[in-house]
Amino acid sequence: MKTVPVRAFSASVTALSLALAAPAYAQQGSPDSSNTDAQTDDFHSADEIVVTAPYVERLDLLSGTSAVTGDILAEKTRAQLGDILASLPGVSATSFSPGASRPVLRGYQGNRVAVLTDGIGNIDASNTSADHAVTIDTLTVERIEVLRGPAVLLFGGQAVGGAVNALDKRIPRAIPDEAIHVDALVAYGSAARDYSGGASVDMPVSDRIVVHVDGSYRNTDDTRTGGFVLAPSLRNELFDFATQQAGAGNAAGAAETRGMANERGRIPNSAVKTWTAAGGAAFIDDGGNLGVSYSIYDTHYGVPNRPATAFTAPNGSIVATPVTIGMRQKRADFRGEVNLGDGLFDKLRLHAGYADYTHTEFEGAEIGTVFISKGIEGRAELIQNDRGGWRGASGVQYQTRDLEAIGAEAFVPPNKTRQYGVFSLQEFTVGNLDAEVALRFDRAELRADTLGIARSFQNVSAALGVGYHIGDLKIGANISRTGRAPAVEELFSDGPHIATQAYELGDPNLNSERAWNGELYARYDAPGAALSATVYTNRFDSFIYEAETGAVVDNLPVFAYFQKDAVVWGVEFQGSKRLASFGDMDLSVDGVADYTRSKISAGGGDVPRIPPLRLLGGAELSGRQIDLRGEVEWSAAQTKTAAFETPTAGFTLVNASATWRPFGRDQNVAIIASANNVFDVTARRAASFTKDFVPLSGRDFRVTARVSF
Repeated sequence: MKTVPVRAFSASVTALSLALAAPAYAQQGSPDSSNTDAQTDDFHSADEIVVTAPYVERLDLLSGTSAVTGDILAEKTRAQLGDILASLPGVSATSFSPGASRPVLRGYQGNRVAVLTDGIGNIDASNTSADHAVTIDTLTVERIEVLRGPAVLLFGGQAVGGAVNALDKRIPRAIPDEAIHVDALVAYGSAARDYSGGASVDMPVSDRIVVHVDGSYRNTDDTRTGGFVLAPSLRNELFDFATQQAGAGNAAGAAETRGMANERGRIPNSAVKTWTAAGGAAFIDDGGNLGVSYSIYDTHYGVPNRPATAFTAPNGSIVATPVTIGMRQKRADFRGEVNLGDGLFDKLRLHAGYADYTHTEFEGAEIGTVFISKGIEGRAELIQNDRGGWRGASGVQYQTRDLEAIGAEAFVPPNKTRQYGVFSLQEFTVGNLDAEVALRFDRAELRADTLGIARSFQNVSAALGVGYHIGDLKIGANISRTGRAPAVEELFSDGPHIATQAYELGDPNLNSERAWNGELYARYDAPGAALSATVYTNRFDSFIYEAETGAVVDNLPVFAYFQKDAVVWGVEFQGSKRLASFGDMDLSVDGVADYTRSKISAGGGDVPRIPPLRLLGGAELSGRQIDLRGEVEWSAAQTKTAAFETPTAGFTLVNASATWRPFGRDQNVAIIASANNVFDVTARRAASFTKDFVPLSGRDFRVTARVSF
């Protein structure tokens, strides 16, 4: 597929996706142009790729950018975005259930992480509650980027943790060389009996117009786990309850309770069924491009029950009505770009999306609560031409969302959110010195008319980054001041939420959350070797967090929103080294380490749901036709927990994979076999609300085929 001369506000970066000096699962933004194994967003193309997210001329100005694409993305494809990215440095996942898992960056989740589709918001409700799925089709997406540094302010001052940007081809950027171009992927995973497949078709109808269609389908059973479904603390609660039942003469109820405590094998009510369909078209020529797309994302997934919410049935037995979620998002997108020539500005870009989102929570066969959301997001950016090492991007952003919850357990009132933003990013290069300066102003208006409450917030965010090159080594620092308005869920929640199985309580008096953020980094990038180390800290004024209070309402644990100062710091490390070459085969090793520490100031204790120390190491033998990889991931126990939060046991996972390209690396067929969690370990993520009753997948054998022609 040929790429027309539209840079989408950034320069093409050759061979970025599989740079030899970076671990395969944590590809970094510094390309090794000598790498002959480069892959692009088109499976068999040798052309340069277009990186759209940072809107900057040189991606290596950013302090930490990772990308997943090609065979690596195919092998790691799962139902949800968070589970795909969890091996990247500084990244974990909410892992609420196999059907709902959002990325966690440096311990941050929810509104502190921007999840984007082609540079604008995903316009779903995944940032408002952990039980809400991310409406990104992981089977047809072309590339996923994790972004940090000053340029993240282009997407919002609230993205303290960073941004995740998924790129697809629904609005094409290129005219295929072929009469019809097809990309397809099919996969099977044993742990959940996961059958999945997706395909996209691009077809030029003239030398300037191309149309696109894609679709996908995934059907999984309940996920298999390696040991007991429930964590030891919950099992002990059940055993105590069984003893009480037996003492009251309810032998049958006691036996039922012990059976639940000893349940193992599969996670009940964790199946997922998802389908998507989309179509788009674009006009592309040397003057710019104009395109539209329409897509549907439909999913139905189970929410495993929290046993502690079902102990008080009148007859002494455990009642656990299965909760499932049916979700559908219909979305329309428009994107336009005009090349402006050689003056001050290089191009003008417009991008807007509209989404109609419905989320239904079922209690058994009965409808519990229905969430209806309609949202719009639009951006306009002016991109500057490079003027002797000075370049930049400036623009405006608008977001609106109307949300209504209908039902007896509607824990939030009808509400409206309006957000306006103005931003600019400027970059400078003088000799070996790089610098970035970013500035953003945001205004947010949030209303709950039934409560008679209207709040407005204004925040100014600014960032400065500098980096200095010394041969193959780059050292740098970033500092920023960011502000985030509270979300409507943090302000207005007050009621039982059946999907999260908690009573959620907001605080309408919350103020804006502000933070000073600092980061030091060093990166060494040479042919055959790479090393990256980062130390960061965030100091929050009025940090907003949700924590369990210990109270119980309607037989549900109460989770309330609080606001106090907080301090967060952490480290990230990754490196790789080519050890030897054997003919056309290269042997290399790589590793990742990350750690985050978060505390509430003035003796407030620990911030809840923070990932612990994690180490990951791998060895890979790669060649023209075959890649072989083995890796070990070790996660420490998390004992630094908030009040009423249970500790998380440590775990070690062993994974292996083999990729076969029968026609060579530069052709269009790859077959991937992988074994994940080889020793069937029971593992739980500390960042998950549901970790005590939703462990990670047990041993999982997967086969994936990816073709492009």
